[in-house]
Amino acid sequence: MPTHTSETITRTIRRWIIPAAEPWGACIGDISAASADACRVYREVHGLTAGAPLPDDALRFHIGDDEIVISFETEEPAP
Repeated sequence: MPTHTSETITRTIRRWIIPAAEPWGACIGDISAASADACRVYREVHGLTAGAPLPDDALRFHIGDDEIVISFETEEPAP
């Protein structure tokens, strides 16, 4: 008699994309605004109060050819 289980996971990836085309790159105001928005949404998704400290690994910053992407992921069992 086989003994195994299976599961389906739904992953949500939230991204904030900041233009950073050469030769000028990204503006600090754009990075700050996107970062603040990402922090706010992270807190909402994880049920944290406004201003609560985030874990050091809460947000990821990825560098593309002409953009900076701030992101975080959540996973839930599929319905």
